[in-house]
This record gives sequence, C-alpha cells and structure tokens, in this order.
Amino acid sequence: METLKHECGVALIRLLKPLEYYQEKYGTWMYGLNKLYLLMEKQHNRGQEAAGLACVKLQANPGEEYMFRERGLGAGAITEIFNNVHQQYKDLTEEQLHDAEFAKKCLPFAGELYMGHLRYSTTGKSGISYVHPFLRRNNWRAKNLALCGNFNLTNVDEIFANITEAGQHPRKYADTYIMLEQVGHRLDREVERLYNQCKEEGLKGMDITHAIEERIDLTNVLKTSSPSWDGGYVICGMTGSGETFAVRDPWGIRPAFWYQDDEIMVLASERPVIQTVLNIPAESIHELMPGQAVLVNKKGQLRLAQINKPRKLKPCSFERIYFSRGSDVDIYRERKKLGEKLIEPILSAVNHDIAHSVFSFIPNTAEVAFYGMLEGLDNYLNQLKIKQIEALGHMPSHEELKQILSQRIRSEKVAIKDIKLRTFIAEGNTRNDLAAHVYDITYGSLVPQEDNLVIIDDSIVRGTTLKQSIISILDRLQPKKIVIVSSSPQVRYPDYYGIDMASMEQFIAFKAAIALLEERDMQHVIEYAYRKSKEQLNLPKEKMRNYVKEIYAPFSDEEISEKIAALLTPATTRAKVQIVYQTLEGLHEACPAHPGDWYFSGDYPTPGGTRQVNQAFIDWVEKNYQF
Repeated sequence: METLKHECGVALIRLLKPLEYYQEKYGTWMYGLNKLYLLMEKQHNRGQEAAGLACVKLQANPGEEYMFRERGLGAGAITEIFNNVHQQYKDLTEEQLHDAEFAKKCLPFAGELYMGHLRYSTTGKSGISYVHPFLRRNNWRAKNLALCGNFNLTNVDEIFANITEAGQHPRKYADTYIMLEQVGHRLDREVERLYNQCKEEGLKGMDITHAIEERIDLTNVLKTSSPSWDGGYVICGMTGSGETFAVRDPWGIRPAFWYQDDEIMVLASERPVIQTVLNIPAESIHELMPGQAVLVNKKGQLRLAQINKPRKLKPCSFERIYFSRGSDVDIYRERKKLGEKLIEPILSAVNHDIAHSVFSFIPNTAEVAFYGMLEGLDNYLNQLKIKQIEALGHMPSHEELKQILSQRIRSEKVAIKDIKLRTFIAEGNTRNDLAAHVYDITYGSLVPQEDNLVIIDDSIVRGTTLKQSIISILDRLQPKKIVIVSSSPQVRYPDYYGIDMASMEQFIAFKAAIALLEERDMQHVIEYAYRKSKEQLNLPKEKMRNYVKEIYAPFSDEEISEKIAALLTPATTRAKVQIVYQTLEGLHEACPAHPGDWYFSGDYPTPGGTRQVNQAFIDWVEKNYQF
C-alpha cells in the first residue's frame, strides 16, 4: 500500500468541573491535558507532519495570560509539544505541582478548555506558520479565537475575493487563515452588537465584559460565516472567554464524534479513540451530524445547533476503507464485508482452484479485509463440501468423508513490511532497487509453479509500490499466477476534501484509460472531454458537469483492470498477474451509511469538486497534448 496522506485529526476537551475536582479524584489537575495527549496520540494515523495544541484558562484576572498555544513540526511533533508544555513545570516543587489552586493562578496550560490538531498537508504549504491551531488575538477576551480543523475547501479563491471586497485583509492566502478571518470577523460583530446592547441597558466597565461573555452565542457567528464554505470540514474553535464549538460540513464528508458526562465534554475525529481514552462503550458516543455544531458555553452548558441545512449525505467512504482506525466496531465489520464481497471475482481469477491457491494480504491496513475474504472463502468451501457429499448419492464412507472434509483454505503471511528504507539517499536505478526491498516475503509459503498467490490490499491508487516492490518480490516465490485484490474500487478521480490525491497523472486507472484510448486511436475522446471541460469554465460552478467521466466511458471495468495489470507488471515477472477490484455496488453494500464515492465514481458532492476535477483535466491535457 502506498501511503496516502489524510488532511488532519482534531481533538477538543471541555472540563466541566474545577481543576481541584480532578486533582482530588484523579490525583492531578492535568487530567484534561493528559486526556488531550492520549486523544492526539491515538489519532496519530491522521497526521504526521505537524501537531499543535491550544488551551484557555477561564478565571484569569486582567493582565494575566489566559490563552496558550504550542506547535511543532515533524513525525515526533506530539511528543515535542507536550514535552514543551511540561518543561514549563520542571522547576516546581512537588507541593506546587499538585496544587490545583496554584496551577490555576500561575501556570500556563492549566485551563479548562483544550484543543489539539494533527496535520497532513494536502496544499503543499508547510512550515510552522501553517500549523494549527491558528490564533486571532484581541484585547477583548471574547474576541480572541483559536481555530483548527480537518478540512479542505474547494472555493478558497471565491471566499478570498468576497472578504477582500468587504474590506478585510487576510495575512495569508490559505484556507485556514481565510476561515479564521471569516469566523473572527463575525465574532467581532457579535461582540460589538452585545456591547451596544449592554450600554443601552446602562451597564458599565467590567459589568459589560461579563454580560457579553454570558450572552454571546456562537450559533450566530457560525451561521453567518460558514454558508460559503464548499468542501469537507470539521472546524473546532475556542474563544478567550470560554466558548467552545465544533461544526461539521452539511454533506457529512468529514467525520466527528462527541461525548459528554458531568466531568468532561470530548470531541474527536474517530469514535474508538474516545472509547479507549475514556473507557466508555460506543453507544455512549454521538456522531456530529451534517451541518450541525456542538457548542459549550462559558458555564459549561452543552447545546446542539443546526448551522447549515443538511445536503445530500456523502460521508467519505475512504475513511472506512483506509484512513480511520480499524478498531471501530462498525469500520471493522465494514472492512471485513469489503473482503467478503470479492469472493466471486477471486474464485474466477483462480479458476475455482482452491486446492492450489494461497491467500494473503499486503500489510498492514488490508488485514481486516483479508479476514473477511477468508470468511467468505470458508463459506464457499463449506457449501462446496455439502454439494460433494450430496453428489455421492450414498452413505459416504469414512475415507470419502475424510477426503472431502480435509479441504482447507490455505492462508499464509506471505508479505512482510520491512524496515522503512531511506530511499532518498539514492538516485535513479539505485533508488528503485532500494524501493524494491520495502517489503519482504516468507520463503516456502507456497509450492513453486503450482500455486496461485492471491493477495489483498485496501486500495491501489498510484500503483507505484506494486510496480517497484510488491509484484517483483512476490514473483520470487514462483507462483503460477499472482492475483492482486483491491478491497476498494478503481480510484479514477482526484479528491478535493482532504486526501492527498489532487492531480490526474497520479492515478493508475487514469493512465490505463488514456493508454487504451491511444492504443485504439480514440484520442478524439480526450479532445472531446477537454473541449467540453474548457467550454464550461465561465459557467457558475453549480452548473458544471464532470466531463472527465468521458475518458472511462468506452471501457468496461475489466478492460481497465487488465490494462492496469499490464502497466504495473515489471517486464521480468514470470508469473501471470491479474488485478481484481471491488465494484461500486460492493462498496455501497459493505459501507451503506457512507455513500461518498467521488474518487471512484466522479460524482462530487459539492460544485467546487466538479469545477476542480475539470480544471485538473484541462491542466493535464494542456501539458501533454496539442490539439
């Protein structure tokens, strides 16, 4: 499996009791800080380029800092940022370290609101200034804003034009900064509205401040700042006065889950993370619904609000196939089902020769689909045994029964993920030779020249690892045939909602379709799709069609799969290689609650996605063709 980068993971904590409560019950006032660390570490799969955390202290006096942030770069960023926080406590006495009252008054990051973020960049923009959370500072506590999110917007250019037209001047041309300015601007207006209201009521000085902080409603802020966002998102925020929120996109593209009891409110990108960190059952955890926000005010009161009208439900199916941790009860079941749905094409690929086929998986994310595949094969073999016994037509002898019942599905751990080889130190052919050793094999796991080898992966996107490493190394076992099975359908289109696959030339399915068109002198299809894409550039994005679908239309899924196998099989391979893909129908049957399939089908949930896929295709054609 070639690693895909996912946009981000988020974690949000609101403590609902004073710090003294946690010191007395759990032996530390750092209860919230420790839980944030665990929530982030358990979501490390969602972002390994950077991490950040923010904290708000509710009872600071004027002149005292109440909002804190720490950010770090690199795969070890989680450890780094928490080490940096704890470094600030290293000179304390034991008594001070366990004094919640002292911590509340004097120590940084000793607060009631915590927010954490893990980042993978899909924009190509890097450096500490692009690491969440982002801060917007102000002398009014209620106007201070910390923001982080798991998202990608498809219409940054439109939003940027709109807010600069209104007189704002964002510091950077990046979606997070632009969102920060949008939410921050509406927050300013809300505070000013309440300020005028309080003045009219005759309030003065700090009474106005306290009244604003008690009355502020971020529902208004989110309803006026988020409707223009086209994309998949879960945005989390905290204000300096103690308001906390998380809001989800109206298509439900990106996931979020929350939990509350009388001690704590927690939100994270994945459900099992909350289960593990708080040791609670899945049934106690709620999914944040499309277009919905969960908000906790300064007093710790939780409320749900519908911010944007829910649109056609399109939760990301790649979350289920690959990105989210497989420890979620539903995701585990769905991944097994994805493996089970492939039994018929697998049997066809090996001519139903179970006796001479060995089944395995490419480590590590395909392991659950492998178990589902084995269950499906076991069910098939049991039915076959029943038919064989019935076909005897007489009471079977002991030897006949033994011969039939001794048939087994042969599963082996054939591929092993070896050390992470540092291929960046080499160039050209040397680099490719090193890449070929990322995986190792278990020698003697099949009979040379006699056995088929069926090996399942979760997805085949670029095919680079298959070509440079996996197929060649599996061929060393000398199987008669290698069948590579993908538990997901052919990835044909870019994603624009948070996954690192945004350009056409990345996809082996696209390369295969183009190769077939060229082989059959059908370049007119490419030109037609290009012209139609180009013609609609001046249309509103809501009226655009995805003309890239025309590239695939002349061919069956099997034809494209066959061409993919030809493109990915190294010339020196002795075994016949076949690639079997999941069908769209199989995907939807396995993951019925997550119909977001635009990378497979080209049916983008938002107009911005359709506009961007056409633009990506235009860019590719203009780089590679002259009509």
